[in-house]
Amino acid sequence: MSKYAIRRILLVIPVLWAVYTVTFILMHATPGGPWDQEKRLPPEVIANLNKKYRLDEPLWKQYIDYPIGILTRFDFGPSFTSLSRDVTDVIRDFFPVSIQLGVTAMILGILVGVPLGIISALRQNTIADYGSMFFAIIGISTPSFVMGPLLVLLFVLTLKIIPSTGGWGRWDQVILPAMTLALGPTAVLARYTRSCMLEVIRMDYIRTARAKGLAERLVVFRHALKNALIPVVTVAGVILANVITGSFYVETVFAIPGIGRYFVMSVSNRDYPVLMGVTLLYAFVIAMMNLIVDLVYGYLDPRISYE
Repeated sequence: MSKYAIRRILLVIPVLWAVYTVTFILMHATPGGPWDQEKRLPPEVIANLNKKYRLDEPLWKQYIDYPIGILTRFDFGPSFTSLSRDVTDVIRDFFPVSIQLGVTAMILGILVGVPLGIISALRQNTIADYGSMFFAIIGISTPSFVMGPLLVLLFVLTLKIIPSTGGWGRWDQVILPAMTLALGPTAVLARYTRSCMLEVIRMDYIRTARAKGLAERLVVFRHALKNALIPVVTVAGVILANVITGSFYVETVFAIPGIGRYFVMSVSNRDYPVLMGVTLLYAFVIAMMNLIVDLVYGYLDPRISYE
């Protein structure tokens, strides 16, 4: 398994290089620049800014120098809009908040979605099954930019259970954005768990276990669930990477100081180094999550070999 993990980690290098290349081309092909404002700056000021941030150098040199700075000094460059922070500081200050939000939402999704899927499979074509899948359909079809305001309207303005405060840290600042972000993963996990459980519980070895008189609890959790979770783990890994790297709207609406909100601000401000650094970070997180999912397969099914 260690050799397989090393090979996969080495394959991340060309993936990150491809992401870097595409992002670099798109940033410089987009009309406008980081110094474009409603009131145009004098040409001398723009020239000095370009010289300070080395934007006056040829594009091929900028393309080569940036990854060299990362590899040699772990330097992702300065931020054009924040004089007190460089990109490394931005990632260190804001990315942990996005990780906490994503992991919290994912835990909620697993704790609710997987049991709903199991109940639906074991109680197929009953009210419990129909109710669970109705909830899953709502979760899949309702985007976060609709669910977020609805939760605020219900819990903050109508029931007044949660105070209307932004930020991050206290439970009342965490619960609504986590619920908003968790709705989609909950629905997807519920549907996948149900589908996989239905397939597994109809197999011959499950019938044999029941015929031997094993308790239904043992049949479900010891024999059926472990095999049914293999496809679910694949989906869960992708979803976790998405909720960590795709919480732009939730962080913006709920005023959460995460990297997603800062990334959106950087797009508006044409802060090229922040855009590049965060994009590479997201690509690395997604690649690592895929690797972790592949390694978990071996634990769930010992028949899987990495040689």
